[in-house]
Amino acid sequence: MKELVEYVAKSLVDDPSQVTVTETTSGNSVVLELHVAPEDMGRVIGRNGRVANALRLLLRVQSAKLGKRVTLEIV
Repeated sequence: MKELVEYVAKSLVDDPSQVTVTETTSGNSVVLELHVAPEDMGRVIGRNGRVANALRLLLRVQSAKLGKRVTLEIV
């Protein structure tokens, strides 16, 4: 799941070298923290949060297959 978020984020931003994803696992839940450059924050969030919600939807589908609960935080 970490690789999926990283791939999508790198293809959205202007500076892919500043994209990092940190994964924290505790039990059955996973928290993914996405870090991007400040000037690329708008591209990752999107208008009215549409891009961020689409990323969260992709993660929800993939996590359902694995039987886990995933949360995406954009830092």
